[in-house]
Amino acid sequence: MLKKIICFICSITVMTGVFSVEAQAEETIPEPAAYVLMECSTGTVLDEMNGDKKLPVGTMAKLMTALLAGDMIESGKWRKDMLLTASDCVNGTKGAVIWLQSGESMTVDGLLRGLIIGNANDAAAVIAENISGSCEDFVMDMNAYAFELGMRNTRFTSPQGYDDPNAYSTARDIGLLCCKLAEYDCLKDYFITWRDFLRDGATELVNENTFARTYEGMIGWKAAHSEASGWSLAAGAERDGMECAAVVLGSPDEDSRFAYAKKLLKKGFSEYTITLPGFSPEHMKPVRVKGGVSSSVEIRAESLSGLVVPVDDTSLEAVIVLPKYVHAPVDAGRPVGTIAFYNGDVLLHETALVAKEPVEAMTAALAVKKILVKMCKL
Repeated sequence: MLKKIICFICSITVMTGVFSVEAQAEETIPEPAAYVLMECSTGTVLDEMNGDKKLPVGTMAKLMTALLAGDMIESGKWRKDMLLTASDCVNGTKGAVIWLQSGESMTVDGLLRGLIIGNANDAAAVIAENISGSCEDFVMDMNAYAFELGMRNTRFTSPQGYDDPNAYSTARDIGLLCCKLAEYDCLKDYFITWRDFLRDGATELVNENTFARTYEGMIGWKAAHSEASGWSLAAGAERDGMECAAVVLGSPDEDSRFAYAKKLLKKGFSEYTITLPGFSPEHMKPVRVKGGVSSSVEIRAESLSGLVVPVDDTSLEAVIVLPKYVHAPVDAGRPVGTIAFYNGDVLLHETALVAKEPVEAMTAALAVKKILVKMCKL
């Protein structure tokens, strides 16, 4: 009996030791220079540290190059089997390459595999020139698109993302870029491929993002490192209908960037969920219209989508602001009020309440017509 008790105590001690080591290992992951965790469909920031700090991001710039190429495919301007020809821009390309030669042609599919899986700088140059005419013009397009996405603290200086001191971005901005990339099914297969080949097996491609083969539900995007930017990772995954993006910039070593991103994604999927906003129809009563052919106008919410809330508190409170009346004329879609959704004290979403249909202003002619119509019904 004594022997059994001793064995039981030893087993408990060993288990406790294992748990404490695992907890300590998670706690001691070296912090990066910045990180952000976002839900992709809404762009909601779930966690961040130095999210708006401008940092060198190196070859993360290739994510924007891939996005612009994805636009060409989605718009029908490019097909994946279309051949693109390399110009002299590939001569003397340094860093990761697929050894493209001036005058050589390769399919869009091959170039995207080279760009995304192989991190190839020459593939980026060929894609850039064939989209914008030159790498210089392509950089302008990169920055213009970044501005459209709300990336206000980003400056790209090349399609490849060399360590130019004039180039920079932030964890939040890269997160916005990744959320947009999550919409492009035409690019997903490239991002989740760990190893591939070009030229009938002569050129091997290996993805630096090992999550492509090790992380369940992986949807993208890129691992990068350089002396100036450190070790960085933008990783996205999908669980139970929710997609999260974790961006880790400036980690001190290769392994910690993956460990920290994994920690962030785990937090996103375990602590948050998506709920659809709702409100009582009685709160959406028609708004009175003064001086119109109709005495009121029905309203609707301009934009409603899923909202990210903590799993332990999914309650939403709707706060509606409407005027007592509006003056005619009222155009369809005209904002007449607002509705805001709160989870506790946190504002999750606010959108305009707009008129469902137009209401003309009453004129003397319309008034007479209305009276005659009523008389004819008597």
